[in-house]
Amino acid sequence: MRGTVGAPLPAGATRAPTETEGNDVSTPTGESTPAPTGTPGEEPLPELDVTHQERQRRWTVLLRLLLLIPQFIVLYVLYLAAVVVVLIGWFAALVMGRLPGWCFQYLSGYLGYAARVNAYVYLLTDAYPPFAWSAPGHDAGLTLPAQDRLNRLAVLFRIILLIPAYIVAAVVASGWTVLAFFFWLIVLVLGRVPGPVFGASAAALRYELRFMAYTLLVTSAYPKMLFGDDKRVQRGGTGPAATSSDTRPLLLSTGGKVLLVAMIVLGVLGLGGSGATSTAGLDSAETGTSEFGG
Repeated sequence: MRGTVGAPLPAGATRAPTETEGNDVSTPTGESTPAPTGTPGEEPLPELDVTHQERQRRWTVLLRLLLLIPQFIVLYVLYLAAVVVVLIGWFAALVMGRLPGWCFQYLSGYLGYAARVNAYVYLLTDAYPPFAWSAPGHDAGLTLPAQDRLNRLAVLFRIILLIPAYIVAAVVASGWTVLAFFFWLIVLVLGRVPGPVFGASAAALRYELRFMAYTLLVTSAYPKMLFGDDKRVQRGGTGPAATSSDTRPLLLSTGGKVLLVAMIVLGVLGLGGSGATSTAGLDSAETGTSEFGG
């Protein structure tokens, strides 16, 4: 049986209905579209919903980081609270087999807010994220599955289970950071986000949000489908016309997949270089200690 919280989710993070609630949900764009389903038998995954705007104002692209400073401050405060809430929720989930309703509501709201801010960071939208806990009419948002019961063993060993997904998320995020300046320059010159850049950035952000949702115990679905929903569509899951969102389903072009591979390669090189530098620094420090310490 699927446990459902009766109160509506905040922060533009909409909830997929249970079988008794119907087949439609309200997405962050305010339109009624099918809930995220995937192929039969698969756990529903958190879905990023973004409307791909053809044009972006160059002045907002130029000043993007400055415009984001207030959002980063708010998001950091919400993050500190989320850390406390998820710690309480972790103990509660071990006992109850699910998050308490208020924990689920807050963490879902935090994820929705983070989705809107990061969509603006990733240049996926030119619409400034509102300082609001709920933004149903915004161009970017997160659709979450209905609250479900959690496997207590998976909750107990969540940190260990997170390690593979964390590595993937860290690599992709590092690679996107390396390419971010070039993406920013392209959008600044063209006044728009090319399709491959939009697709690759959306795929990176969607995986990050799925990782966050699994970390925060909002979903039991393990992060996956980094390279989009092509295979899921081919297997008869969510079809290309399933929603009006440009990221659900997320179908990457060849250029988008190439950029995503480039992110992974650059991320591996970047993280590997950081590790090598840290190791070299430790070796130097140990050598210095042995030389001067006798």
